[in-house]
Amino acid sequence: MSHSTASATPTGINRRTALKALGTSVSTIALLPLLSEQGALAFEAIQRTAAAPKLKALTAAQYATVDAFSDAIIPTDAHSPGARAARVADYIDLLLSESDEPLRNTWTMGLQALDTAATTKFKAPFVKLTAPQVQQLLTEISVNEAEPKTPVEQFFRTTKDATIRGYYTSEIGIHKDLQYKGNQYLPEFVGCQTEDGKDCPHCGQKAQA
Repeated sequence: MSHSTASATPTGINRRTALKALGTSVSTIALLPLLSEQGALAFEAIQRTAAAPKLKALTAAQYATVDAFSDAIIPTDAHSPGARAARVADYIDLLLSESDEPLRNTWTMGLQALDTAATTKFKAPFVKLTAPQVQQLLTEISVNEAEPKTPVEQFFRTTKDATIRGYYTSEIGIHKDLQYKGNQYLPEFVGCQTEDGKDCPHCGQKAQA
């Protein structure tokens, strides 16, 4: 999916829409703490060294599921690499390692709910689904994104928010997707202005014709 084409499904969400969501945080983001300075430095080191995951909160199987899920939300496109390349699953693992036990338990239950939904519908866990199956499942569990009604719907919304935040904290999100050139003070984060039909001075993208 290109950046100039809006997606009707949660698979491959439009990058500009993701930036808009990041600039106007929804209530679930309040459930997610920001990474500490130490956590942010650890995330930077993981990206810089391309180190193998050294998991602090997730199991290897959970990490694989989060990695696949986040990459379905922000996949590689013609403009920039996606969530997997940006090591978003490592960001989420670090985030959970700094979170309290109730939040970690909520994520564990959400991952279980996701695999239950995948197995019920397709007879396979999430990591084994084909791309069309992933798109179909994510479309269904995002129907009530504004007001999630089930654990798997809540997991989708919370993980989507964490994926967006992790991606635009990463080197790939900042420098390759946003094409950020240096340290410039921004009094507020307004998101990509092409979302409002204007050329964007921040990421360099042009408004749609």
